[in-house]
Amino acid sequence: MRRALAAAMTAALLALTGCAGGAASDRPLVVVTTNILGDVVSHLVGDEADVLTLMRPGADPHSFEISAAEAARMRSADLLVANGLGLEEGLQQHLDAASADGVDTFVAGDAVEVLPYSSTDADGADDPHFWTDPAQMIAVVDALTPMLESVAGPAVADHAAAYRAELETLDADMTAAFAAIPAERRALVTNHHVFGYLADRFGFRVIGAIIPGGTTLAAPSASDLADLVSAIDAAGVPTIFAESSSPDRLVRALADEADRRVEVTELFTESLTDAAGDAPDYLTMMRVNTERIATGLSP
Repeated sequence: MRRALAAAMTAALLALTGCAGGAASDRPLVVVTTNILGDVVSHLVGDEADVLTLMRPGADPHSFEISAAEAARMRSADLLVANGLGLEEGLQQHLDAASADGVDTFVAGDAVEVLPYSSTDADGADDPHFWTDPAQMIAVVDALTPMLESVAGPAVADHAAAYRAELETLDADMTAAFAAIPAERRALVTNHHVFGYLADRFGFRVIGAIIPGGTTLAAPSASDLADLVSAIDAAGVPTIFAESSSPDRLVRALADEADRRVEVTELFTESLTDAAGDAPDYLTMMRVNTERIATGLSP
């Protein structure tokens, strides 16, 4: 009994020692709200800073929550990076608290050319989903790099130049892939209004979304769904896209209501997956989505 108790106490002491060692990093801390921005920031800082990403893989950025410990780390960060434009609805009180404590904060939405939601239900609210256009992400990287340099040092500039080149290649590849889709077939329907920036940049029409307005926290009415079915039929939409972070039951029901065969294809739009998934990082997510959209809408 004594030996078992001693072993347990030793294990606990070792665990505490290990935790203390892990927390004793002398590198600066950058806290990032969403996992998409967390991936980008990680590429920009490399090993020059610790990056804490609050949003788990597969989570919904509109509604995810954080622990008290994570909230405390936000208030002690050297830099806080947020999406802004109303995206992190469930996190706003913590963002406000960190700002009030004097934490330097970078809001990505301040660096982009903001578009309003295409949905009339959103009453002209700003659309926070800028990352669906890689040119907008390039603007974010350009604006964020100097702030990260001030925190993590001059090596950030080299990391940023390399990552910016990858974004430019992604942009060119997306342009070429979407140019091959006939104009009359560039019509998008998804769970939630998330493709406004992509549509504006690459010449798509957003026919509609199952969830009205600009947040996944809303709910569609029967008349909303009936109107969307009519719009799908009128536009001849061949594929509806279901977001990986949202249930696709309504999407499939909507496809079943259309007067012809409509495919349902999953996209990764508001969250990355874990390392084993199909969208473990931003660049991969965008390439997978591009291929699936091109395949789903091409003749």
